[in-house]
This record gives sequence, structure tokens and C-alpha cells, in this order.
Amino acid sequence: MRLQKNHLKNEKSPYLLQHVNNPVDWYPWSSEAFTLAEKKNKPIFLSIGYSTCHWCHVMAHESFEDEEVANLLNKHFICIKVDREERPDIDKLYMNVCQLITGKGGWPLTIIMTHDKKPFFAATYIPKQSRYGMKGLLGLLGEIKNLWENNTPELLKSAREITMVLQRFTQSSEPKELPKSTLETTYYQLLNSFDEINGGFGFQPKFPTPHNLLFLLRYWKRTGDTYPLKMVEITLEHMRWGGIYDHIGFGFHRYSTDKTWILPHFEKMLYDQALLLMAYTEAYQATKNQIFKITVEEIIEYVSRDMSSEEGGFYSAEDADSEGEEGKFYMWEYEELQQILTIPEFDLIVTFYNIKKDGNFKPEIGNKQKKNILYQTMSIKDFATYHKITEKELIAHLGKIRRKLYNIRKERIPPQKDDKILTDWNGLMIAALTKAAQVFENKKYALLAEKAVNFFIKNMMNNRGELLHRYRKGDADISGYADDYAFLILGLIELYQATFNPTYLKISLDLNEHLLQHFWDKKDGGLFFTSDKNEKFIAQIKEIYDGAIPSANSVTFFNLTRLARMTGNRGLEKKALELSKAFSEQIQKMPSGYTQMMLGLDFAFGPSHEIVIVGNKESKDTKKILQEIYSTYLPNKVIILKELQNTNISIQELVPFIKDYSQIHNQATIYLCQNQQCQLPTTDSKKIKQFL
Repeated sequence: MRLQKNHLKNEKSPYLLQHVNNPVDWYPWSSEAFTLAEKKNKPIFLSIGYSTCHWCHVMAHESFEDEEVANLLNKHFICIKVDREERPDIDKLYMNVCQLITGKGGWPLTIIMTHDKKPFFAATYIPKQSRYGMKGLLGLLGEIKNLWENNTPELLKSAREITMVLQRFTQSSEPKELPKSTLETTYYQLLNSFDEINGGFGFQPKFPTPHNLLFLLRYWKRTGDTYPLKMVEITLEHMRWGGIYDHIGFGFHRYSTDKTWILPHFEKMLYDQALLLMAYTEAYQATKNQIFKITVEEIIEYVSRDMSSEEGGFYSAEDADSEGEEGKFYMWEYEELQQILTIPEFDLIVTFYNIKKDGNFKPEIGNKQKKNILYQTMSIKDFATYHKITEKELIAHLGKIRRKLYNIRKERIPPQKDDKILTDWNGLMIAALTKAAQVFENKKYALLAEKAVNFFIKNMMNNRGELLHRYRKGDADISGYADDYAFLILGLIELYQATFNPTYLKISLDLNEHLLQHFWDKKDGGLFFTSDKNEKFIAQIKEIYDGAIPSANSVTFFNLTRLARMTGNRGLEKKALELSKAFSEQIQKMPSGYTQMMLGLDFAFGPSHEIVIVGNKESKDTKKILQEIYSTYLPNKVIILKELQNTNISIQELVPFIKDYSQIHNQATIYLCQNQQCQLPTTDSKKIKQFL
């Protein structure tokens, strides 16, 4: 097949570079492409995807590598390729269009629009030929070509109307304060969709959505009702048992295609590892369940081994496919395992991980591949009891088997790694690592987080203090989005509370100031996804829905509430209230869709705790106090440490709402405050424990 070079060869995005040898004459998103479309009077064919997207690969192989499709596209359209992870501003705008027109969304995202960026057609995956009632790309392109040539005014009218609806769709409603009852409504909505057998919410496919679990933990803490905690435990345990978890190399796959967490979609995303790290860490705090601790340790082992750059940042994702087949890297044949393992090891793994001679992985009817994915159907404790061995023995045997299989698997052709480094996803990982460092008293986790933060300070902040979004091979030139600021601020707040390096707190406040100055909607409140310095589109997007990744508005509400308590700045608390009011009408329609926002709301309603320690952070007494704080599940807290030898900053400057400083001792002293009302300082560990 003759390959026609297109305009993607100088791009940094791994996704765009996957398409560099397509016969389709792709352009990156650029003024050059839109100017050419206007000059030649052609519509734009916009295709949006990402490098680890299975169906993006399918459509590429079927259509974009096909000469017949390419000839039709090149002759009658100007074709643009966009990496949704590199340009989430473009993706979010046109995904809204797709959902508006079709009622659904997903990737690959296909948009056809005018040269002035107004869309008149939207779809997701489109096969080359029509099948099962789905119109094929060849037929569709022919129809749109004829409409464009013979009925352009009708298409332009449709594009204008869609744009007008989109602009109205993104406007805010009347601001109202969210009532405390919103928390209860959120819980009952989650309860109604909870799968009490398998854990998780809804039917299939099932996504992890860790912020649902973080909310339920807080609701358990608030109410004392034990069922929310049970919901969290069932979900996290079953996810850990399922094929959605990589039992050999660790880390979680993207989602489960079935309701039992067994059959995953095999891509691995950095943000899933980060958010699940937070959920397992907090669940361990609340329950002391050892399997949650083990899962945290294993996720961090996976991330530090396979997803960490030498510079300190974390890579974005690993593909679902290898050698053109989804999941091939992760699956095993019965006979293959038989040859690798001893008879006792093989017998154990067949029973424990449900290995079948004919395979247990059958994603398609009539699939003759005898593939197995490893998954549990009972806990280690129950399995050990049933088979009359100790848990310690079982764990040792499984560990030995795992290492054998891991070493064999290393020799296979691995899935492609998307090695771009994204500020927003890294912010989540920094926050997650820091939480784990606190709870598990592991300095290595904090060092990983610090190394990442220092990478971003050096490489992803310009001399005006603005963040950049993407880094790859020394290149960082995309302006930061609201997610980048919100998530990195979250990470910096957590990192300050683990290291008590005031630089991290200062940077978080500086970034927060920039975010509010350049992303805030001065008319209706809330944050736009793009700043007033970014490229202008047909509509400005404000996100509040907490989907696979929480929204920047929800995380910022949480950040503002915490920063207000750490600094005594009532202006930040007022801004948090304005933000929540801007989206209140939307949230109250279905609050379970906004569980990250509920974390901030739970903090704002309180009780919340401000814990101020005066002492040397390296001294034994200070460490003992911190150990007590970190080991206790107390989610609505902020911790501030004032070192005795630091005379440059007064306690009054650091924590303005503390009034009595007269009882500071020469040992670590703690001020225990609730809702900005402080008790007298104490050094008594019993009082501290009782308070916590």
C-alpha cells in the first residue's frame, strides 16, 4: 500500500504519531487547516482519540489506513487529528456537541464542521462499511459530500443552530446555596444503584469511580451508619479480586465490561491508579484491612516501576492492545501455565485464579482462543480456611508463583506506553502518593511525590507562574487548563501536610490565585475549563460533573475550603461558596454525579478540624503526634506545623484564628481546633488521642 505522508510528523503526541503514515492527509489542529478549508470551501473532518484507545485503533485500521476511505476524505474534506489528552479543551467542547446531537459519547469522536468550527454532524466509532443498522463511513462521507455540494445553506443553518444550543447549554443557572440534605440525597442515590453482591454501582460496564467511595467513607464518618462503610469494603475487595486488577504486574485496568469485575478493558490509566490509591489508602485508615494496604503498596510498585520517568513525572497510560490484540499481554493458556509451574503451584493457581482448560476469557461469541485472565472469587482468608492452610503459607505460595509468571510475561511484547506527562493527572498522583506516605509512614512515597513536584516546578511552570499542560521529550508548550491548576494544587496541599515545607503551600496559593484570576466566570461564577488567555472557541465550557476524573470545579471547591482553613483567609471560603452556588441547581438534580463536590461540601458543613503543631518536625514527640494523626481516619482536617526554631514566620501570621499562644512548651505542642474554634494547647498524648 502506498503511504502518503501527512502533516503530523513534527507532532509530539504519541496518538498523532500513530497516524503519521496514514494515507489520510491529516493536519494537527491549526490555523493552517482552517484557512485551507475556507479557501477550498471544504468541510472539516475532525477525529479525536487517544493513544491507548482500543476502538480508536480499530477505526484507524479499518478506515484511516484504507486507500478508498483516504481518497474520499482527502478529496472532499480537510482532515484534522486531535489527541484528547493533549487538547482536552477541544475534546470537551465537541464531546458536548456529540452528546447534544446523539445522546451519547465516547472515543473515537468524529465531528464534521465548517471552517469556522461550527459542527453539523457528530458520532463516535464508525465502521468502514454499513453493518447491523450502523451506517458505514464510506456511505456517510458520500452523503455529506453531496449535501455540502448541493445543499450547503441547510448544513450551515444546522451548524448555527447546534452552536446556539451549545452556547445556551453551557450557561449557569440561578445561584443558590446547597443545603446540608444534599449529602443525604447523594448517599441514597448511590445506595439505590449499589450492587451489594459484587460491589460498584449500576450494571455493566462498571467503572471504579473512586470519589464515590471517598464520599461514602465520609458519610459513614458523619452519620455512624455502618452500611456506607460496607459498600466501600465490598467494592474495593471485589475490584481487588477481579480481572480488572493485574494480579501479576499490579495496577488497575480501565474498567470492567461485566458486572463482576472479571473481564476488563485492558488499558491502564495513570489517573485511575491515583484515584484508587486514595480510595484504598483512606479505606485502610478506616478499617485497617490489610488487603487494602497491600493493594496500595502494589499500585505504587507498578507506577514507580512502569510509569515513572527519570525526570520525576509520571507517564499517562498503557495500551489495551499488544500485537494487534486486546489483552494479549495479560492472558495465559492452560497448557502454558502447566509448563511453567510445578504441579502443586499449577493446582493452586488453577483453583485460586479460576483457570479453565478452554479458557475463562471469552469477550466475543464464538471466540476460540483458549485464554485465561487471573481473578479470585473469594478472599485469601476464606480460601486458606477452606483448603486448610494458613494465610501466611498461601500468601507465600502465591508470591512465588507471581514472580515466576511476571518474569515470563516480561519476555512478551508489551502494550505501547503513552509517555507524555500531563500536569493534571500527575497532580492526582502526587496527592495520592502523599496520602499513602502519611498513612503508611513511608518516606519513599513522599520522595516520589516531591520529585514529581520539583519536575513540574522546573519544567511546567513558565516565568509568569503559569502552568503548562503536557511534557514529552523536552517539549512543553500547551497552556494549562483548569484541571492542571486544580489537581496540582490538590497535590501541593497534601505534600505540604506530609513534609511541612512551606514552599509547597506558597506555590499552591500562588497557583490558586492565578486560577481564580484567569479562569473565573465573572458573570455567573465557577471556573471555565480554559483561561482568558487560551484559544477562543464557539462556546466556553464549564465542567462540574465528576465522571471518571473529578471536575476542576469540584476539586477547586475542596481546595478553597481547605486553604481557607489553613490560612484563615475568609475570602477563599467566600469564593468556595460562590463556586458551589453557581452549580447548585445542576447538582441538586442528581447529586450522586458530583461526589467529588460532595467531599468539599462535607468539609464545609463540618465538623472540620484545624490541627496546628508547634515543634521540630524531626523530633520524636512531633513524629509521635503526626503518627497518631495520620493513622486516624479524620478526613476533614488540615495540619499546619510551625517549627520552634523558625523565627521568620509568627504563629499569628500562619494561623490567624489562634488567639492564645501563651502555653507553648519546649516540646511539641498541639493546638486542636474544630471549625476554627481552638482549645488550649496541649502536649498530653492522651488528650490528643481522645480528640482525634
